[in-house]
Amino acid sequence: MVADRARVGGAFEQPTLALLHRTHAATVIAVFRSAFSREAPAVPAARLHDLVDACLDELRLAGLAGKDVPVGSGRDLCRRWVADQWLIRSLAEDGTERYSLTSHAQDALRLVEQLTRERATLSEHRIATILEQVRRFNRVANPDRAARVGILDAEIARLTAERDRLLAGGDMPEVGADYMLQGFAELTELVAGLPSDFARVSESFTTLRDHITVALRAEERPAGEIVDEYLRRADTLEEATPEGRAFKGAFDLLRDQGLVEQLREDIADLLAHPLAGEILTDADRAGLRGTVSMISRGMSRVIVERARATSALKEFITTYDRSRDREVNATLRALETEIDTWMRTAGAKAKVPVPLLPSEIDVVLLRERFHDTEVTAPPPPLADVSGHRPDTVSMQELMMQGGPSLEALKSWLTHLEVPGGPASAGELFGGLPDALRRPVEIFGVLHLATNTDKLVVTEDHEPYVTVRPDGTRRVLVAPRVVPVAGTDAVDIHAAAPQVSTAGGAAPDGSTGGLAHDHDEAGGHR
Repeated sequence: MVADRARVGGAFEQPTLALLHRTHAATVIAVFRSAFSREAPAVPAARLHDLVDACLDELRLAGLAGKDVPVGSGRDLCRRWVADQWLIRSLAEDGTERYSLTSHAQDALRLVEQLTRERATLSEHRIATILEQVRRFNRVANPDRAARVGILDAEIARLTAERDRLLAGGDMPEVGADYMLQGFAELTELVAGLPSDFARVSESFTTLRDHITVALRAEERPAGEIVDEYLRRADTLEEATPEGRAFKGAFDLLRDQGLVEQLREDIADLLAHPLAGEILTDADRAGLRGTVSMISRGMSRVIVERARATSALKEFITTYDRSRDREVNATLRALETEIDTWMRTAGAKAKVPVPLLPSEIDVVLLRERFHDTEVTAPPPPLADVSGHRPDTVSMQELMMQGGPSLEALKSWLTHLEVPGGPASAGELFGGLPDALRRPVEIFGVLHLATNTDKLVVTEDHEPYVTVRPDGTRRVLVAPRVVPVAGTDAVDIHAAAPQVSTAGGAAPDGSTGGLAHDHDEAGGHR
């Protein structure tokens, strides 16, 4: 009983339960829910101060006061919440201060959110989830090879039978509203816990950084031993704590783009279910739809905090000057010696005037800039070009000197999606009007192909017969663009296509000399 009481007392001392146990817990939780969201995990400091003041004024006007509303300004309350480990105050990339919720505060908000929702008890979906989880866990952890093979064979047989039944025209089993409700409730609860998990990992890196810095400053061991040990820990922060090891496993899993895309598609299919509109609120739909982006932001936050910890530790180690500290210690010891000598002859109330700052230097004028002939010299006179008038240029000629005609090219590229149409963009390009066959239009074709899911840029190349505004023709070689179906495509987002050039763009919009540049007869130019 004594041990259990001690463990329970330690749990109540944690910031999460301390927040829920406070007198103003309901008000603080409501303010946090109003100020922070999954889309805005960080709020500028000045904005949060004003928001807290506005929320408290609204509560007081509604008749709540005394023990229901905390006393103090928004700035004072935010500082108090930082000390209570409910808020984190940090600097953004632009130098502005901002607040974000700690993992303790997010756990408290998550618990309140669960209690404010309708919670179903026993259900078919919950039992099925438990059975599936236990089965998958046993399949991965069972040390018996034959047992694992048996589990896989049973799963394959079950899935194969279901697949064959559906292909044979079997009935599509429909799930009820209760089943969908339980499924969405469990999914929403799992997704809601991710922000606090990421915040907890980020805070573990910050705590480890502080502990390492304190140990370095203590110098209880030789400097070489401290540097070797803590540099090694700084390079492997994700292995130093349980949270770090868990994050490393999640990071390795989420680096699989196939799994991430599958997650996005599965969520989209679930939200498109006919019963989803009746079960989910707009906030739930937005939260589920932003799951992938929320995971990406959480991973980025942990990676940034890990980089900050590593950078701070390395900067401390590289800039630490032991000789300077020795000089300071020697100066302090010399002062102590002089004070001891002076106290032997001075009286009890003797005083020594010691200025806090050095006296000012009496300088009438301190020159900051000196004469520079290059700076003071006047600029050269402008040339008289009042008699020069450019030749008259029509609007059509000006447009022919401009960039790619994206709108017109977009409508022509749709012909590649028609069965029996051109096999590639190069073949289609040869049949376009002369106004759309300028050399610069090739960049428009590649740009549009890169930013659509219906076309793909391959690793092969093909010739593009171009026509300059003056009527001359030129054959340029560029990547081959084909429809998505039936191609061995590369990832156009990982490596954007480029037309190899050996010079800048010409005034007429052409690309100058290209690495693959041929005339129409096939010879090099």
